[in-house]
Amino acid sequence: MNLEYFIAKRVQSSAAYKNSVSAPIIKIAIAAIAIGVIVMLIAIATGVGLQKKIKEKVSAFNGHVSISLYDRNNSITTVKPISLNQDFYPEFKSVPEVTHVQAVATLGGMIRTEKDFEGIILKGVGTDYDWSYFKDFLIDGVLPDMTLENTTRDILISDDIARRLQLKVGDKAPTYFVKPDASSNGNPTISRGFTVSGIYDSGLEEYDTKFIIGDIRHIQKINKWEIDQIGKFEVFIDDFDQLDQLGIKIFQNTDSLLNSQTIKQQYPTIFSWLALLDSNIYGIIAIILVVGIINMITALLVLILDRTRMIGILKALGAGNWLVRKIFLYNAMSLILQGLIIGNAVGLSLIGIQYFFSPFTLDPATYYVTEAPVYISLWHIIALNLGTFVLCLLVLIIPSFIISKISPVKAMRFE
Repeated sequence: MNLEYFIAKRVQSSAAYKNSVSAPIIKIAIAAIAIGVIVMLIAIATGVGLQKKIKEKVSAFNGHVSISLYDRNNSITTVKPISLNQDFYPEFKSVPEVTHVQAVATLGGMIRTEKDFEGIILKGVGTDYDWSYFKDFLIDGVLPDMTLENTTRDILISDDIARRLQLKVGDKAPTYFVKPDASSNGNPTISRGFTVSGIYDSGLEEYDTKFIIGDIRHIQKINKWEIDQIGKFEVFIDDFDQLDQLGIKIFQNTDSLLNSQTIKQQYPTIFSWLALLDSNIYGIIAIILVVGIINMITALLVLILDRTRMIGILKALGAGNWLVRKIFLYNAMSLILQGLIIGNAVGLSLIGIQYFFSPFTLDPATYYVTEAPVYISLWHIIALNLGTFVLCLLVLIIPSFIISKISPVKAMRFE
C-alpha cells in the first residue's frame, strides 16, 4: 500500500472526518451512486428481458425466417402450396447457422359450439415441428402427438379462445372450413371434429385470439394437396443478433421462385417498438450517470474544503499537488466502490425476486407479456460497474485541480 493511499484511508476513517460537515454530503454521494446503479441494473434487466421474451414468442409462431412462394397474396392463410422437396429441407446445409427447418400450412376457419362461434386460423404442423417453445406456453393438457400414423384430430387452442367458447381439455371443437371449390354446387364448407388436447397462453394477443394448432394433413386434404405439398417453411437460426445477415444468406441459398422474409420484415411494428427500448435504456443510463457524477463532484469539493488545513500541512511538508490530489481521488474511489457494492447487492436482489417470483405484472395487450421479464448477463454487470467507476473517477480529476490553487500558508490559517 503506497503512502498517499494510506493517508487517504486514515483521513477517511478518522473521527474528525466522521463528525465533520462533509460526512452527510459523503453519505448522500454514496447513496446517489448506489441508487443510480440499482436503477441502471433494473433498466437493463427489464429492457433486455422484455426484448428477449418478445423475440422468443414471435419466433415460436413464425420461426426466425419464413420461406414461401413469391406469388403468395397478403392473406395469412396459405393460398398456393410449395413442394416439400427442397435442397434446404430437412437440413439447411448451405447455411450452417440454421438449427432447424419445419414445414407448416395455415387455413382460416370457424369453431362453432352449441352456444357460440369463433373465427380461427388452423396452423397445420407435422412430425418435424419443434414444440420446445410451446412447452413454456402450455397451461393445461398435453401437446398434440403428430407422430401417429393416422391423422390426429387433437388440437392445441389458446386460453383466450377456450374462455370465449367455454372449452376445456377433452372437449369437442367442431370446426368448419371453406372448400377450395366453394363456388361449385353443394355444401361450400367442410367440417372437422377436433378434440382439445391442450390449452396454451403465449401472452401475444395477435396470436392468442386467432391460432389453433393441429395436424397439417387436415389442411392438405381440405385443399386437395399432395402429401409433399405444404404452405411454407419456418427456419430457425442459432443467433438472433445475426438475423439480418443470415436472412440475406438464406435468401441467396433458396430457389428463385421462393421468397424468404425475416420476422423483422414480417412484423416491422413490433421490432421498431423493441428498438425504442434500447434508446430508453441508454437515456436512463445517461441521466443516472450525470446525476451520480454531479453528486460525486459535489462530495469531492466539500471534502477538499473540509480538509483545507490538512492540504496546507501536507504541502508545507513538501507534498506535491499531484500527490495531494491522489489522496482525495483515492477517497473518491473508495466512495464510488461503496456505492457500487451497495447498488449491486440491492439491484441484483430485486432482479432475482422478479425473476423467481414475478411480483410485477404487465398488460399483455400493450407489452405482449403478462409479467415483467428480466434478463441480465455477467457482461452487462461488468460493463455497467466498470464504466460507472472509470467515468466517475475520470470526471473527478477535473475538480481535483482546485488543490493546486491552495496556498500552504493561507490553508494552514483557514478555519
